[in-house]
Amino acid sequence: MKVAVFCGASSGNDPRYVETTKALGKYFAEQGVDVVYGGGDVGLMGTIADAVLAHGGKVYGVIPEYLKSKEIAHEHLTELHVVADIHERKAKMADLADAFVALPGGAGTLEEIFEVWTWAQLGHHAKPCAFYNVMGFYDPLMSMVRQMSEAGFIRPQYVDMLINTDQADELLTALKTYQPPKKKWG
Repeated sequence: MKVAVFCGASSGNDPRYVETTKALGKYFAEQGVDVVYGGGDVGLMGTIADAVLAHGGKVYGVIPEYLKSKEIAHEHLTELHVVADIHERKAKMADLADAFVALPGGAGTLEEIFEVWTWAQLGHHAKPCAFYNVMGFYDPLMSMVRQMSEAGFIRPQYVDMLINTDQADELLTALKTYQPPKKKWG
């Protein structure tokens, strides 16, 4: 299984973000789960890659040419794909991955996980989308998503399709046993 991980190009201001990211990377490697990510060597991006690699796992990075110096492309990956732009990056990551997981991050992390979640709703893919909810980081977002559903903007089955956990074993079990809901149109 290859899991696309979306996360921050910074490490946040609490060391527990780094600690839990390292632990998840170690767990993935021990379970034979490969990681697909944005290819950077900074922040939680670099942390997840280093942790997986340090424990014998495989990591596939995808980075746009213009971000190679800003996000400092990781030099020791299993494979690094250099692409033209951010759109190509996201498409390549989606093609490589069997599942998607958002760790703590900023606007880019949200944009990436929301895009693949939207694609799942539309039937573009049938892959699981998850939030690794470290220290309740995504609790306010999950409340907002439920509010969107209660207001009639998201069907309940599309809220329910999101995996939301802070436990590595629960996350992996949910990814492996995921059953997609009926697609929105079709």
